[in-house]
Amino acid sequence: MSSIAENLECVREQIARAAANSGRSADDVELVAISKTHPADKIREAIEAGQTLFGESRVQEARAKIPELSSNLRWHFVGHLQKNKVRQALPVFEIIHSVDSLALAQDVNRIAEQEGMYPRVLLEVNVAGEGSKFGFAPDKLREQMEALLALARLSIEGLMCIPPLAAEPDESRTFFVRVRELRESLENEFNVKLPQLSMGMTQDFPIAIEEGATLVRVGTAIFGERSRNQRATDEQAFSAIADA
Repeated sequence: MSSIAENLECVREQIARAAANSGRSADDVELVAISKTHPADKIREAIEAGQTLFGESRVQEARAKIPELSSNLRWHFVGHLQKNKVRQALPVFEIIHSVDSLALAQDVNRIAEQEGMYPRVLLEVNVAGEGSKFGFAPDKLREQMEALLALARLSIEGLMCIPPLAAEPDESRTFFVRVRELRESLENEFNVKLPQLSMGMTQDFPIAIEEGATLVRVGTAIFGERSRNQRATDEQAFSAIADA
């Protein structure tokens, strides 16, 4: 069985190749190692292999796990953020990838003001219009962008997407292109910079990089498969979690 260190090296090589294929530097892409459901010991193996940025999707799990690990690690939140968990999440995560509605953004802004914080966030786009997933429909996001930008406490840094499951990685390409083009359209229309694109997971991250991803969320290719029971529980509870 491959070790976590070997898996990480393989993923990094794939990132470098995909970046080169699109005329980019591998330094333009950050690897978020999705450590949800994996214990601290497995995360330590990744740390020993040089990984310092990790992604979690449950606030309570992260709050229990993070104190067991080095304080110099970076943590991103990649799951569906429940409104009653916002206050707990803000001090823990440097970026929230999954602000999926104006109402949630307003809650994050309100709590951030109360706590004296300026959270960095990405806006999740439901690019395929899947009823089972969270996120802004592209047209709705455009309609609500002014209201989102008016939330003074939020630093909106870009977009995130989870394309439909596909049999072949290249089938995700069209969705990544749509999100990149939406980002460019919003930047032009609202005169803002949205530098981050959180796109791509274990099955399709090289394609996402070729289409402009700056953050890729990779878990299974690093830490291995979760159990069938755990996957079923996750899918039922969080249909839009950024699984890797």
